[in-house]
Amino acid sequence: MQTSLEPSGKVYLLSPHPFVLEELGRCQPPPGLVFEPVRLSYSLAASPGPLATEPGSVCVLDACFPLATTEVLVSELMAASLEVRVLVVTEKLVEAVAFPLLRRGVKGILTYELVRAQLLPAITAVARGGIWVPRDILSSFLDGLLTSKPLMRPASNGHGLSPREQDVLEALLENQSNKEIGSRLNISERTVKFHVSNLLSKFSVQRRSDLILQSLQPS
Repeated sequence: MQTSLEPSGKVYLLSPHPFVLEELGRCQPPPGLVFEPVRLSYSLAASPGPLATEPGSVCVLDACFPLATTEVLVSELMAASLEVRVLVVTEKLVEAVAFPLLRRGVKGILTYELVRAQLLPAITAVARGGIWVPRDILSSFLDGLLTSKPLMRPASNGHGLSPREQDVLEALLENQSNKEIGSRLNISERTVKFHVSNLLSKFSVQRRSDLILQSLQPS
């Protein structure tokens, strides 16, 4: 389903390297969005400093730092602004890099070699509340979450869920099908689909995988 959220505002491009900022800035920003480069210092204590971001702003972070520093940068960006969405550009997209970043709340990850082809659609997807992560990486990450914490209560604060929607969301986190959810809650599959559609809308996402990932990440 399509969300009503349309991308607008600034996209912050963060890197310590001028040539990376120049390369990222070569792309024409999607309609409604404006690129703003931010030069970071290249150090283990790198910090984006105060950014005048608005709710829903997108930050494209050059992950040229050690992973631990990149994780700190992601946390600082998300703590500094309400609902900021972080898209990371990295050299290699492997589970050892992707999983820690996803746990920190990153919404998109792509490699340097795919920047020219995928940066703009990735920014658009993330700005609209979606996820831009290769399906195999995302599936493995979700499988790990569901296996290790199948009964984890979702972070639904601020989404105004009804008690029934909360029940359906918790069943989704256990990877149950519509039929299984209907049987568990003693409601029809059609009613389950209705609640799932409402959940997707309230979380501003388009797919179940996006919903599960977003609900399990810290707010």
